[in-house]
Amino acid sequence: MAIQHLKKSKPEAEKKEDDARVRHVVETTLADIEARGEAAVRDLSKTYDDYAPDSFRLTQSQIEAAIQKVSARDMEDIRFAQTQIRRFAEAQRASMTDIEVETLPGVILGHKNIPVQSVGCYVPGGKFPMVASAHMSVLTASVAGVPRIIAAAPPVNGEPHPAIVAAMHMGGAHEIYVMGGIQAVGTMAIGTETIDPVHMLVGPGNAFVAEAKRQLYGRVGIDLFAGPTETQVIADDTVDAELVATDLLGQAEHGYNSPAMLITNSRRLADDTLVEIERLLQILPTAETASASWRDYGDIFVCDSHDEMLQVANDSAYEHVQVMTDRDDWYLENMQSYGALFLGPRTNVANGDKVIGTNHTLPTKKAGRYTGGLWVGKFLKTHSYQKILTDEAAAMVGAYGSRLCMLEGFVGHAEQCNIRVRRYGGKNVPYGAAAD
Repeated sequence: MAIQHLKKSKPEAEKKEDDARVRHVVETTLADIEARGEAAVRDLSKTYDDYAPDSFRLTQSQIEAAIQKVSARDMEDIRFAQTQIRRFAEAQRASMTDIEVETLPGVILGHKNIPVQSVGCYVPGGKFPMVASAHMSVLTASVAGVPRIIAAAPPVNGEPHPAIVAAMHMGGAHEIYVMGGIQAVGTMAIGTETIDPVHMLVGPGNAFVAEAKRQLYGRVGIDLFAGPTETQVIADDTVDAELVATDLLGQAEHGYNSPAMLITNSRRLADDTLVEIERLLQILPTAETASASWRDYGDIFVCDSHDEMLQVANDSAYEHVQVMTDRDDWYLENMQSYGALFLGPRTNVANGDKVIGTNHTLPTKKAGRYTGGLWVGKFLKTHSYQKILTDEAAAMVGAYGSRLCMLEGFVGHAEQCNIRVRRYGGKNVPYGAAAD
């Protein structure tokens, strides 16, 4: 029996039409920000968020006032989450060392890890103000040593969201803005009369935010293409349908276009999961969005073997991949394309999203084939350097360099090498590497 695509999402052609509409809106909006600056941002904020303050940047007193609105329990939970995320980020940073090595006598090569000098962190709001995204971007940039971290999130009910502001401030943001969507990422990248542009944009968002980052890439760096969330469950009959359905819908509630996929070698589990999803959708408070995502972006694949399941998983390269099988470590060893793995039934994507310590900004739309997720290393640039300390090394390397430049026809390049051979090599070039 071949791989069965038991439940299919809507056709790719329809998805491409949606993408084209998003591209057009983003392109025109960014052009407006470029042309009109803060006036465009103010119009967009009024239109989409009904929010037009005197200044989009929060003052220190406004930050403190917002934090005062956060309950003691919520503050304690935010501190706990940030402690876990900071610990892992610091361990990652410690793994990235500067190096210097003498590759030949007198030839020194090295690299330094230098923080990006300014970063704009976007924190999504809308229906679900994503407090955790502030930890993932702002705090991680702070651990990396970024000297200017600005953060933006949309208003909620006409004002800054207190817990998001608290998380941004506690994470180390130097500037906090109340802006959402395309206008937020556009403003941070392009700049306005009052806001200096950043060198890099990070953070998740909806399809419009993701497309804005894509269009701005090159003008600024970006972390990765992080669009609508994706979740994939790889499961066999060691788990039941209630667990599988809960984990699929738990991420499908993000929005109307959040892909959710089950890959299994158990037809019974697949059928039972379909039934269980319908049951849960009758009682889930976020069923309106979760049901739309499942209807239009839900998939179930039934395979004969774990090898086939692995093939489907690697081909689809989903953002979150939850593995609940009798061989979870086998998947860890053999999975190649994904955002993050969540191994075993005790583990779940929600813990990764909020508190466990790994970063939740992860690649979507198959970007896991060529990049991992946001981590402290994304905020660091590894720059190489070289120096030659002896005459002998200058002449020897120069002789090789000259001939290799001439091999490619670069005469001017060759002369850069030749002048060093003449100046430092004397009559005889050492190491038996005389220039022709």
